[in-house]
Amino acid sequence: MSDHVRLDVWLDVACIARTRSQAKELCDGGKVEVAGARAKAHRFVQAGDRINVTLAPGLTRELVVREVRDTHVAKARARELYEDVTPPPTPEEIELRSIERFAPPPAPERGSGRPEKRARRQMDRFRGRREP
Repeated sequence: MSDHVRLDVWLDVACIARTRSQAKELCDGGKVEVAGARAKAHRFVQAGDRINVTLAPGLTRELVVREVRDTHVAKARARELYEDVTPPPTPEEIELRSIERFAPPPAPERGSGRPEKRARRQMDRFRGRREP
């Protein structure tokens, strides 16, 4: 086991991302910061590094790397690879998340074109129409 490992591999092994390719997409999309700077997937991390990961709008996790591994371990063991120092959400943030959960998704813009076949079939099922 080495003292440093690629960021995308560590995010996968620590179960922050489901797969290494998803971890790479997070890095490429600018959703991962190491020591306050945007980090690419090939950046090496080591014990003591501070990582900020934005998983969803309004959902950011702050992690401190305790140990680096490049092979998968049990999920309970993977949680020991980092310390989660994310501050607890404020009551306003909790309320906002619950409101967003029940808000309907936005309708497509008028004139944005005909929906694809799968979306049309879903709309037909929702409206109670039978498929030919």
